[in-house]
Amino acid sequence: MRSLNIAATGMLAQQTNVEVISNNIANMNTTAYTKRRPEFSDLLYQNLRRVGAASSDAGTIVPTGVQLGLGVKTTAVYRITEQGSVQSTDNTLDVAIQGKGYFRIQLPSGETAYTRDGSFQLSDQGQIVTHEGYQVLPGITVPSDATGVTVNASGQVLIKKDGSTDQAVAGQLNLAIFANEAGLEARGDNLFMETPASGAAITANPGTAGYGTLLQGYLETSNVNVVAEVTNLISAQRAYEMNSKVIQTSDEMLSTINQLK
Repeated sequence: MRSLNIAATGMLAQQTNVEVISNNIANMNTTAYTKRRPEFSDLLYQNLRRVGAASSDAGTIVPTGVQLGLGVKTTAVYRITEQGSVQSTDNTLDVAIQGKGYFRIQLPSGETAYTRDGSFQLSDQGQIVTHEGYQVLPGITVPSDATGVTVNASGQVLIKKDGSTDQAVAGQLNLAIFANEAGLEARGDNLFMETPASGAAITANPGTAGYGTLLQGYLETSNVNVVAEVTNLISAQRAYEMNSKVIQTSDEMLSTINQLK
């Protein structure tokens, strides 16, 4: 019976749905995490009677036909890139992006990764780095004798030294944007990689038209809506139960047929 295989595809799809939801909930407190949403599509159809086929020699045609679907498949897990809220941390090197854009990160392999996680720190050389020690591009060093660090909205990193009321520019942070943010490849550690689907990175200073601005002493929180995720989880659970019920019913029908023999 086709219904066994069809219901099985439904159960597998809902299993994937639950896995995506569980990952969203697990990362509800992850800095700058963007929630995911699974997308499904129906499988091929078997035409037992094709739509528009001739039904007589007089030229009449079948108005609807008989098409039987073969189930469902997961086509994508879409990343929803809407802005998360910002939370005050009072940490000098915590920087949130308000608007579009990603910080550029130098990986040990020499590749460039991208992130919205602005929880930066200083290395033993005074360089601004991520929590994994990866350098934040274009590479900014804060002198050891600096008594204060300011990151303004346009990305300038300003330092102040003892005995001076003036601030000196230590470097300029910039942001990268993509034609299709959802096409970036997640690599873990809040990092993303450029792909052919995302398009090439376009870099400019914060505050430039189409780019976000920076907010020092704040971090972007995840955009996960816990209430919505729990609602989706209940819906996925019920759909899974209904598909399992279809398998149970089909099994009972097959058992009845076997008993007739």
